[in-house]
Amino acid sequence: MKRVPLMVLFSFAVVALVGFAPVEAAADTATVRILNKTSWDIHHLYMSPSDVDEWGPDQLGDHVLKSGSSFTLTDIDCDLWDIRLIDEDGDECVVEAVALCDEDAVWRITDDALLECEGWE
Repeated sequence: MKRVPLMVLFSFAVVALVGFAPVEAAADTATVRILNKTSWDIHHLYMSPSDVDEWGPDQLGDHVLKSGSSFTLTDIDCDLWDIRLIDEDGDECVVEAVALCDEDAVWRITDDALLECEGWE
């Protein structure tokens, strides 16, 4: 499991949504829209607070984040999160210390970012 610094991966960028209607949420939560701009389907997405050594449940559940599609997570606690993605080939990517706090965001996962994170630089 290769972990990648946040700045390297985030053309898998956390970017504030501009032009979207605000989402009503508690002051200590965030909404994240994940855009799969890769050539691969994403089969699993796990999150863990950065200070916890265990992954939470698969956020996608039975859903597969197909290439070109999106998935929205809501009511994510304001915290630093580690995020683990597993693609259709079983390759995994872990990004550490993603800050989510009081914002609506979009994560754009690109081929280059996913391959770099998986160690195919």
